[in-house]
Amino acid sequence: MGQGIQVSKAAGGVSGNHRWKVLGVGFAANASFSAAFSGIPTTAIFLRNGYHIGNEGLGLVLGMLGLGIAVSELPWGLLTDRWGDRRVLLLGLLATAAALAVRAGFVVPRGAAAPGLVPLALGLLAVGLLGGSVSGSSGRAVLAWFRDGARGLAMSIRQTAVPAGGGLGALTLPSLAAHVGFVGVYGVLAMLCAVTAWFAWRWLHEPPVPVAQAGQRSVAHDAQAEQVSPLRDVGVWRVALGIGVLCVPQLAVVTFATVFLHDFGHAGVFEISATMAAVQTGAAAARVWSGHWTDRHGNRRQYMRACSVLTALLFAALALIAARTGGAHGALPAMLAAMVVLGGVSASAWHGVAYTELATLAGTRRAGTALAMGNTCAFMTLFVTPLVIPPLLAATSWPAVWAIASVCALIALPVFPKPQRMARYTSRVRV
Repeated sequence: MGQGIQVSKAAGGVSGNHRWKVLGVGFAANASFSAAFSGIPTTAIFLRNGYHIGNEGLGLVLGMLGLGIAVSELPWGLLTDRWGDRRVLLLGLLATAAALAVRAGFVVPRGAAAPGLVPLALGLLAVGLLGGSVSGSSGRAVLAWFRDGARGLAMSIRQTAVPAGGGLGALTLPSLAAHVGFVGVYGVLAMLCAVTAWFAWRWLHEPPVPVAQAGQRSVAHDAQAEQVSPLRDVGVWRVALGIGVLCVPQLAVVTFATVFLHDFGHAGVFEISATMAAVQTGAAAARVWSGHWTDRHGNRRQYMRACSVLTALLFAALALIAARTGGAHGALPAMLAAMVVLGGVSASAWHGVAYTELATLAGTRRAGTALAMGNTCAFMTLFVTPLVIPPLLAATSWPAVWAIASVCALIALPVFPKPQRMARYTSRVRV
């Protein structure tokens, strides 16, 4: 058996190349659901007008989507470790598709008539509750098919599905809402989840025993880690909480950088769109690079802590620049945009690495629970951050907002576990 993890027909007739199909399913599953939870907020103007709700109601319904994900992640993760990733991912994708299809049929504005705030909020809460199954189950599936020396790259590629799906939603959903209505918005999202479920049904299986065992440097660690539930593992909790804290500056950029650049930096629509596109593109590239780099050097914890420090410094610099200029015109928009891009990329680059570390600490068989713990902390941040920034901004200023984001990034430094000497993977892993 070579390093390419070739498996005989007797072992199930599946070659090591099948793991790329599994990774593709994991990517598609996350992108499909990301198109919903990141794309629906881009239709905010149409939601407000079509459903006849104000800004307060709009904030509530969008928050319910994030709250549903945060509340359901851990139960779905526990169920994944009990039932297996294939069953949970299929169930979650099909249930999410059904919930979106029901919304397309019954919870959409029709002419002057609108369903109202309560059905809209409960419907988005249900989408979040069901879609919370996707991340943990797909992550566990990917981890099962990749050895430890390639897991960082695989998980980082999977994590790029979040900005990719969000970008797809941002490009298509507002246009659908404007020209077709929310029947088209929910219908397209339901179709994406259903198509991904078909690919999961066809390609997603537990790896044959030789694949699971071939060359994995983490088998002994898995056996030791799985003696303790991730819920009782301090190291797992430290990584999960660090993820939640370090998500604050990232989500501050995702949710309010457009407002900052427009109101404070006096940037135009083109500059704002280009800046946010650069943030998402840079984040995706940085995640893939960081996964590959930490696989080669065995330094995941060092990298996570370095991202914490770098992010804190970049957001502190952004706060200082904003404080010194005070919203003046001139070259300010370009300077602020550059700092937003650098800070946003730094605050996003570590995701795949951190989730790989979570799974490594917990062991493959309990990875669903560990990944769900990280996602719970991340999506609680997604729920809280947009709610906190407006009153904070009203009481203080934009420099204070970015300064607090910097402090949150710095807090993640002592929260993340301290580095320990990890084995270098001197042999080249053919991925």
